Amino acid sequence: MTRRKTRKIPLTKEEAIAEAKRFLKNAKEILSRADVKYGKIYEDTKIVREAAGIAYLAALKAIDGYLLGKGTEPEKLPISINEYFKAVSKIPRNGKLLANLRVVYENLHIFAYYRGGVSVDMIKAGIKSVEEIIKMLE
Repeated sequence: MTRRKTRKIPLTKEEAIAEAKRFLKNAKEILSRADVKYGKIYEDTKIVREAAGIAYLAALKAIDGYLLGKGTEPEKLPISINEYFKAVSKIPRNGKLLANLRVVYENLHIFAYYRGGVSVDMIKAGIKSVEEIIKMLE
């Protein structure tokens, strides 16, 4: 597939985890520029969307790292969210990893990035789940 050639694919687990951590740090820095109104909502949807998209990618990079560490060839890494869910469902973590991926996907990717959601609690829950995914898989 030609789609695989358009993204930078990490070659090692260490490279992927380092990139996941860098993405998460960058997302937090971007989000820190957004003002919070009434302690409940971010005022700037553009900043929230950017941060949410980057944090979501951090979770996927961490999963890539785990899969690379288990012998998956870089070209065979998941390319769709359904493939990521399928891969994660095979990783023994008592369902916690799968639950965290679902929170990341729904809160950050769907609600914040695509639909422009600005709830502080929703974004924080998504970021926390990204942190937990990275911690579980590094």
